[in-house]
Amino acid sequence: MIQMLIDYPLLLLFMVASLGYLLGSIKVRGGSLGVAAVLFTGLAFGAMDARLQIPEIIFLLGLSIYVYSIGLSSGPSFFASYKKNGVRDFMFTTSMLLFSGLVAALLWLLFGFSAATITGIYAGSTTNTPALAGVLDYINNNYGDQGAAVMNEAVIGYSFSYPMGVLGGIIGIVLMEKILKIDYAAESKQLRNDYPTGGSLSSATVEIKHKEVCNIQLRDLLKEYDWNVNFGRFLQDGEMSLVNWDTRFKIGDTVMLIGEKDRLELAIQTLGKRIDSPIAYDRRYYDVRRIFVSNPLLVGRTLASLNITEQYNAVVTRIRRGDLEFLAKSDTVLELGDRIRFIARREDLAALSRYFGDSYHKSSKVNLFSFGLGIGLGLILGSIEFSFGESLNFKLGYAGGPLIVGLLLGTLRRTGPIVWSLPYSANVTLQQLGLILLLAVIGVSSGHALIANLSIQSLWVFIASGIISLLTAFAILSFGYKVLKMPFSLLMGIVSNQPAILDFATSRTGNRIPIFGYVMMFPIALIFKIVIAQVLFLVLS
Repeated sequence: MIQMLIDYPLLLLFMVASLGYLLGSIKVRGGSLGVAAVLFTGLAFGAMDARLQIPEIIFLLGLSIYVYSIGLSSGPSFFASYKKNGVRDFMFTTSMLLFSGLVAALLWLLFGFSAATITGIYAGSTTNTPALAGVLDYINNNYGDQGAAVMNEAVIGYSFSYPMGVLGGIIGIVLMEKILKIDYAAESKQLRNDYPTGGSLSSATVEIKHKEVCNIQLRDLLKEYDWNVNFGRFLQDGEMSLVNWDTRFKIGDTVMLIGEKDRLELAIQTLGKRIDSPIAYDRRYYDVRRIFVSNPLLVGRTLASLNITEQYNAVVTRIRRGDLEFLAKSDTVLELGDRIRFIARREDLAALSRYFGDSYHKSSKVNLFSFGLGIGLGLILGSIEFSFGESLNFKLGYAGGPLIVGLLLGTLRRTGPIVWSLPYSANVTLQQLGLILLLAVIGVSSGHALIANLSIQSLWVFIASGIISLLTAFAILSFGYKVLKMPFSLLMGIVSNQPAILDFATSRTGNRIPIFGYVMMFPIALIFKIVIAQVLFLVLS
């Protein structure tokens, strides 16, 4: 069996991926490793035989696909976050990176590691392969015949510390969420205006009872009251119509509201009282339908720019994107695969379907031209070498280049006829595929090195990497949450210096907020870790 896996690395890849995914789905006390289990399954396979290897191109492919897809989906939120808290977030991230470098230097002094070993430990415990690559390149160019031995020290330090870099982040999250008594559901509720957390929407029928909301245009009412609800059908003087910006309510009117429960209750108290009315079920004049956005010409445009109310007697009440359902607003930007809920005249529904496309098949496909072009641009950016003097050079690489390009293109969404963004379902699939590929390769390639170099020295390396990763995680989570008052879910993403930790964090919260922390941190961290690793090696050697 081992020989077959040696001869057929593709078979090895899928065995590691399938078994790891199976193990990751097993829950223990309500929690599971998720996709991170693929890494540890790969370590187990790699430990069995040094000849078990998966081609490095699979790792590079998985890494590029993963970070580019993350960038596309998170670009708008990334730039919105830095626009709001840019200086704070930048200073906090860089401070935590410098803290991890300082911890590594203190451990070098305490344990007596060589400069190469502690640099490898730092790179591995922060799961940053480009940082190790930069140091190895410097050693290769400056150490001559002794270079091979010094590089081997760095690689061994990296190999032993990388798994602990993943475990340390996960353990840090679990411990700190218990110490700080984090309520993810409550935090998600508080962050719903800043991040698309996808709160549960419902509807209510209201009878207008209060004079202070009468004879005022709806646009003015919404400016005065922070309701955050949408309006649908309403009945006035026995005539059914749809609410618009110019609508003025009168005592006795009946109107439909859509929103989250607490927001609905707030609006109901101001408007009048909740009633059980047949207006909620009346489909004689206005019907309700969900329509898929599959027309690429509409992607990247706001709802307001489509002038739906001018072309049709219709209103958009809510939009479903993946598992998230949120209220439709005038500034909501449409994406492929969005499922829009309309209230419209029966005779307009067919035309609306044609206008938006309404094809699930088309809305799920990947545009290979724009996807391939985007990753290609990212790889070109990643291949550019940035130099700061003779001894400090770095590249953004297969991770940094595609991520930065993905963030930019995801924010643009489209350039003329080229649609950069991906359908939600396709993006999730590509992220999962890329993550599984890179974790399987890392695990298999590191497994045998862990076994072959087991010694008392390797035990101290393992302990040192655990100290770096755990102290860094504790510092980020405690200081960020207690001092800077940042959301714990967002801080989990900052702790997630490796995709497996990020996947664990998102499964823990049940929402995408950690991803926003991850993309906020990653571009800065990628560059600073490369610089810190080379400074560590130069100073300590």
